[in-house]
Amino acid sequence: MHEILSGYKMFIFSLLSVLKRFNSKSEILASLNMQYDEVIIKLNSLKNPEAVKGMARFGINPKNNLGIRVTTLREFAKEIGKDHDLALKLWGSGIHDARLLACFIDDPDRVTGEQMDSWAKDFDSWDICDQACTSLFDLTPFAWTKVFEWAKRDEEFVKRGVFSIIAGLSVHDKEASDKKFEKFFPLIIKHSTDERNYVKKAMNWALRQIGKRNWNLNKRAINIAREIKKIDSKSASWIASDAIKELTGEKVKHRLNKKRK
Repeated sequence: MHEILSGYKMFIFSLLSVLKRFNSKSEILASLNMQYDEVIIKLNSLKNPEAVKGMARFGINPKNNLGIRVTTLREFAKEIGKDHDLALKLWGSGIHDARLLACFIDDPDRVTGEQMDSWAKDFDSWDICDQACTSLFDLTPFAWTKVFEWAKRDEEFVKRGVFSIIAGLSVHDKEASDKKFEKFFPLIIKHSTDERNYVKKAMNWALRQIGKRNWNLNKRAINIAREIKKIDSKSASWIASDAIKELTGEKVKHRLNKKRK
């Protein structure tokens, strides 16, 4: 008992010594919030202007972009760990790479529907949209309802977000029933005539991911693709043809047979 009390006294003494270094409560809080500044400094040290030019050629918005690889950001995220408050600050910075990092460190259990709507308004590039939707939003309790809410909106990257979330759910929600995914088919059919490149590619992605879950959904997705192919639209024709090609391919068949065993 004496040893425990001695250890406790030493801890209190050490804590008081640290606090004496600060003149006010605000200084203490500033010290605790230093992590945000440290992260921004670290991100700036990793910037690569040449990479930004390359990203722009692939349709990634170069504005406020430091050119850091996603793999590097994911490794950095592991060092930081889950931190919802820091994620909100990083998103608020407006820096492209900081927003990607925010998607990787945020805690899906603390994300709100309001936050999802707010971040969606800021989507200005397909990579930001996809990482937010498939690394974070699809893991929240609001994912399924947001799909149908956002489907009513017309902003290009919000509409892409609808189908990115579906693609993410197809991979990450192992317990969801086939019927839940079948409810997405009418959305894909309805919006398949959208000629916007980033939207139609996400629809194709969502349809293919659903069709790779199991044999039942594979058959359903192929039938839906054949239905879409009959629509008089270049976008619909591409979405359907590409999906059918992959979902009827040997690679997918082999994968589904392995899952069945």
